[in-house]
Amino acid sequence: MPKCIYNPGVLSILVPVYNERTYLSKCIERVLAVELPRNLSREIIMVDDASTDGTSDIVRELAAGHPGVIRAFYQEKNQGKGAAIRRAVEEMTGEIAIIQDADLEYDPSEYPLLLEPILEGVADVVYGSRFTTRTMRRVLNYHHKLGNIFLTFLSNATTGLDLTDMETCYKVFRADLLKTIPLRSNRFGFEPEITAKIAKRGCAVYEVPISYRGRGYAEGKKINWKDGFAAIGNILKYALIDDCYSECYGTAQLLQMTRSGSYNRTLVKLLAPYFGERILEIGAGIGNLSRFLPKKEKLIVTESDPEFLAVLQTAFKDNSRVDVVKLDLNDQNDFEALGPGACDTILAINVLEFLDDDMDALVRLRPLLKPGGKLLALVPQHADLFGPYDEQLGHRRRYSREGLEQALVKTGLAVERFENFNSLAMLGWGLRSKLAPNNKMTRNLLKLHDFLTPWLWRAERAFGFPGLSLLVVARAMPGSE
Repeated sequence: MPKCIYNPGVLSILVPVYNERTYLSKCIERVLAVELPRNLSREIIMVDDASTDGTSDIVRELAAGHPGVIRAFYQEKNQGKGAAIRRAVEEMTGEIAIIQDADLEYDPSEYPLLLEPILEGVADVVYGSRFTTRTMRRVLNYHHKLGNIFLTFLSNATTGLDLTDMETCYKVFRADLLKTIPLRSNRFGFEPEITAKIAKRGCAVYEVPISYRGRGYAEGKKINWKDGFAAIGNILKYALIDDCYSECYGTAQLLQMTRSGSYNRTLVKLLAPYFGERILEIGAGIGNLSRFLPKKEKLIVTESDPEFLAVLQTAFKDNSRVDVVKLDLNDQNDFEALGPGACDTILAINVLEFLDDDMDALVRLRPLLKPGGKLLALVPQHADLFGPYDEQLGHRRRYSREGLEQALVKTGLAVERFENFNSLAMLGWGLRSKLAPNNKMTRNLLKLHDFLTPWLWRAERAFGFPGLSLLVVARAMPGSE
């Protein structure tokens, strides 16, 4: 999985530019002058979108006058604000990113207010709202405001957020989050697109009030009624399409699958009799299963991916019974930091099948269990079903009962129980693997599966069908540490 390198303590200011000769220099002057909180340094990423009014020359002058602070990039042809932001995201290196229009409608002096929720660790994303209460505001064009209110209403209706200003320029992101979101819109559709995607990612979103000095068309305003209709189309489009993770990130479809609420609730209900007081969850992802797990003496949720760790830390920051810990199954230092006997229950749901060396991981995990502690694992079974879907998800293998039991015994774990899970999905999995091997699971299929899971679980337990997945409960044998 590719990793991005971030410069800690750096704010990336992303400035899309198109035909802003009149305002650009003054805007950048204000961006450079603002005092950033907590000794943050800044990098300004300017992307000139093939300007035709001499703006490109000003961009070059500004970059030459501030080496090491301003970096300039130039689009070969005009593509739109969304495309310019996409390029800026690719080039940024800071750990926090803010979008700054190249005009004077938004005031950079408000950066400290916008940054505060992220710096405090409570937010993943911050929107600056032009429509929340302030002591003084400029009177806006009524029809533009009405359009913004309608678009925000429609966006909220499809995302479940309660924003007051979806179309605002001022959006602040944790950079590691923004880097993993694919951006498709080239023009002003960026605003509803990114809003839909952060909602589906389950990000913690805050709003803060900002000032706004809107321009008229005579002053260079570019957005028009056509962009409003395009925004409606984008709102509806991204309400229907799950496209929240960059393909290069390698986890898009897996995370789409693990958003299934009924599936996770049913799984936790099945595992509940085996939970101890100290539960260690391996590969927690963004916490889709974690939020359903019991918080007894201690729940330790672990991840190796920095982006997921940041999401988990935000989600559980106020819960004293939950610890968020980095655990790379290939890094012995992480295991030593946890210490022997750290837990009485290890939960490895859909983890082992992704590992090149699952035996090595089991050997490392065993000492974390107290004597008599239990490993609860869910793995895909039936090697003859291995196919394109497994490869899409990154599976290295599917398991058999005999092979899995042998591996567990070798590491000092005695199998107490095997149970089939997700039995009635076997037929659909097999048929789609043969008939449509290159197609991904659609959102509608996943929703149907999620809805049916509680009912199918009862049926499969009653009739004893073989499962698409295999649940194993294994106990740590004395003297096997």
